[in-house]
Amino acid sequence: MHSGILLLQLPWCAEPMSPEGSHQHVRICPAVQLPGPSSALCRPLALRMDSYLIRVNGQGDHAPMLDVHLKTNGNSISLGKVKGRKPRWAVRASEMSKKTFNPVRAIVDSMKVEPNPKKTMISLSLGDPTVFGNLPTNDEVTRAVKEVLDSGRYNGYAPSVGYQSCREAVAAYYNCPEAPLKAQDVILTSGCSQAIELALAVLANPGQNILVPRPGFSLYKTLALSMGIEVKLYNLLPEKAWEIDLEHLESLVDEKTACLIVNNPSNPCGSVFSKSHLQKILAVAARQCVPILADEIYGDMVFADCKYEPIATLSTNVPILSCGGLAKRWLVPGWRMGWILIHDRRDIFGNEIRDGLLRLSQRILGPCTLVQGALEHILHQTPLEFYHNTLSILKSNADLCYAALSAIPGLQPVQPAGAMYLMVGIEMEHFPEFENDVEFTERLISEQSVFCLPASCFEYPNFFRVVITVPEEMILEACGRIQEFCEMHYQGAEGAQDLECDK
Repeated sequence: MHSGILLLQLPWCAEPMSPEGSHQHVRICPAVQLPGPSSALCRPLALRMDSYLIRVNGQGDHAPMLDVHLKTNGNSISLGKVKGRKPRWAVRASEMSKKTFNPVRAIVDSMKVEPNPKKTMISLSLGDPTVFGNLPTNDEVTRAVKEVLDSGRYNGYAPSVGYQSCREAVAAYYNCPEAPLKAQDVILTSGCSQAIELALAVLANPGQNILVPRPGFSLYKTLALSMGIEVKLYNLLPEKAWEIDLEHLESLVDEKTACLIVNNPSNPCGSVFSKSHLQKILAVAARQCVPILADEIYGDMVFADCKYEPIATLSTNVPILSCGGLAKRWLVPGWRMGWILIHDRRDIFGNEIRDGLLRLSQRILGPCTLVQGALEHILHQTPLEFYHNTLSILKSNADLCYAALSAIPGLQPVQPAGAMYLMVGIEMEHFPEFENDVEFTERLISEQSVFCLPASCFEYPNFFRVVITVPEEMILEACGRIQEFCEMHYQGAEGAQDLECDK
């Protein structure tokens, strides 16, 4: 750096700062950019002016030193020599990333256990129906995407909320007199997970809270905490087929409650709410003036002896954002096609929520355009037989699993009515060598090579979740191994007391 002296006339905008060390510091507003030593002096401005004398010293490898003198109202102030800032790397993770926490990953990653090498691993933990190849999607679904790909018409960007024709197709598919829909009521998203994220982001601000089921899908908490939104957990009741404890739910509502999440059919419970129970949930929401975020990704995936009721068809006054997608019913979770259906017949959301969803959708330019192009064909041309066959397999597996596990001392499975899951209670008092459900499932892996998710992942300890999408022979083999495991570790009332006395 060259040595030199700059004499500038700048608008007076210096502000004294607190002393630091032996130097007096002054903040100078950048009203006029300081020129370099070789630049022409700034032209005087038609404002009150004061003189600044800045001596720049330094050369070679030494850090530059600024010898600064200010002359204000005839008084000269020497600021002394100030060492220039030396740049250095200071890259840190954002606060949002630090607040992002996935309970499933946290628990599963902490399970440092190896399966029994003498037994083939059977995983009943992952909610992906495609893993074992026994539940392929329908030929009409794949043919629709192939034709779109070959057409070359869907290779570019789509509107952030999705193509108009595709939104019309979704609206037509779900439209009914009880819950009418038009294209403007549909936002296409990158999977149901993004639909939930957008719905939360448009309804809740940092510092507000949302009401979330316990046990419940862990993504709700993951998304909320990353946004600075508090999560309040309301209880589901296993003795009532996982119905909501409505009294507990309503007790959690306060002036900061932004929305109520209702997951029906349920992950992880496999439960399906009756019409009367849904009406009671809506009554709470109406009394408390709380909008509903309905996670209905498993909509219509219910067994023959049960009926699925979309919650929006049962209310005319509670505003609802219903989230769904292709992932589960059409067995293509990797295609990442989801949607939000806006039900707002009293215009409570108004334009503000719709405009907010539009703006939020512009952060990512919508879901895959190839799948969008195939969406109308997928929704309207997939044969009913495909859905029936899928549900028949799931129902058969659920019945086999429930019957086998019900016969095992120390386990209390809860009969599912839909979706792809079954929850099993562990009578921990009969397995005293295990501290909790996490230890129970860890040992099940190490001894029997069967992996079930501990329900602590879903905020509900002393249960575990079984995925029922695996082939029938795997279900039977896994249940046999679970029985062997429980028989080896089960302690009756007397045995448990003896063990306690020996401690």
